[in-house]
Amino acid sequence: LFDRRSFDSLEVPIRHCDGRLVLLEVSGVPVTGPDGRFVGLRGISRDVTARKRVEADRQRLHDQLFHAQKMESIGRLAGGVAHDFNNMLSVIVSYAEMAMDKVEQGTPLHRDLTEIHCAGLRSADIVRRLLTFARKEASAPQVLDLNARIADLVTMLGRLIGEHIDLRWQPGGGPLPVCMDPSHLDHILANLCVNARDAISGVGSITIATGTTLLDEAACTRYPDCNPGAYVTLIVRDTGCGMDEATRARLFEPFFTTKETGAGTGLGLATVFGIVRQMGGCIEVDSEPGQGTTVRLYLPVDSGSLDLPHPEDSHRQPPGGRETVLIVDDESSILKIARRMLGALGYTVLSAAGPSEALEVASSHKGPIHLLLTDVVMPEMSGRDLVPRIQAVQPGIRVLYMSGYSLHIISNLVVLESGLPLISKPFSLLDLAEKIREVLA
Repeated sequence: LFDRRSFDSLEVPIRHCDGRLVLLEVSGVPVTGPDGRFVGLRGISRDVTARKRVEADRQRLHDQLFHAQKMESIGRLAGGVAHDFNNMLSVIVSYAEMAMDKVEQGTPLHRDLTEIHCAGLRSADIVRRLLTFARKEASAPQVLDLNARIADLVTMLGRLIGEHIDLRWQPGGGPLPVCMDPSHLDHILANLCVNARDAISGVGSITIATGTTLLDEAACTRYPDCNPGAYVTLIVRDTGCGMDEATRARLFEPFFTTKETGAGTGLGLATVFGIVRQMGGCIEVDSEPGQGTTVRLYLPVDSGSLDLPHPEDSHRQPPGGRETVLIVDDESSILKIARRMLGALGYTVLSAAGPSEALEVASSHKGPIHLLLTDVVMPEMSGRDLVPRIQAVQPGIRVLYMSGYSLHIISNLVVLESGLPLISKPFSLLDLAEKIREVLA
């Protein structure tokens, strides 16, 4: 315009007389007089507000589809890695357990073996959490003590937010029973703590606190998703930049984010809201610019009994037996350690490195085979397809499946009916021994 040249499709926002913001697409050419001097412009303006809105919606849907496909790919990758990793962890944990039984307690060697065993169990827990965050798993709610579960997560959350932020844990008194999937609590805390971390510039603090409260009918008018009664409160408070009322009003909208492009999906808090609402709870957010943010979750107190572990559980002796067990797994290290574990428990152990070999062993064995312990996913044939063929030559054989995959991924790879006996890798000697007795009972 200033250069007095023609221009095309210049987008100009203007304010309509009714107050609306309208986007005009303007094209124009310069107009000159008889003497060649510039006298003005001749052009056309079109209201493209609706078109731009449609284009923006189309791009948003494309971005959402791309994100969903990316998360699906991450889930498949994580599932495959978890399968191989869990196989190796089974070997590490099992050998450590067997070695610990042969060493006198209290000796330096026993303490070293205990550290190896604990590290293996912690690694298995990390794999489960990775799978939880990578893709949706089937919900498995259970009554848990909120304080005990959060205490187990504090170390992981501290690493997640970084050393420059002080993480403070203030548990309320006594057990706080709630009925929820443990992985959902992990997801809630990870999202709230990461958002709190991102709101803090430089050093600061994040406080996680729990307690109990009663919501009466008057209080529930502010929380339409809640019914009057007793609630456990979970509070996450930060010393970050805070937020204004407009941002707070949209906080739990799917795909709404205040982070830079590519730095956030806008799904974290929406998922938190969905989990809490599904439980019959509610969320309250207090925040002002420059004053930090406090997020309060109200979760219904569960009236069921809290199944707390007993100290003597860790000293239970694994039950043994005299039956014959056929183990089938394409991972040689799993076969080797399983043979040793079950042999030490008194079982007669047969092993096969694949379905074809398993059929040969089952057909040639003189006498009954009481239990088939088989991997679910194998290259040659699935464990589910192997079972009826083994049962044809060994009528009455019981079956116990084992797998390093998550249940969600197993359901996508193999048709496995719910309720069938399944033990997840890595498993301890006690877990395997008790599961076998349960199946053979």
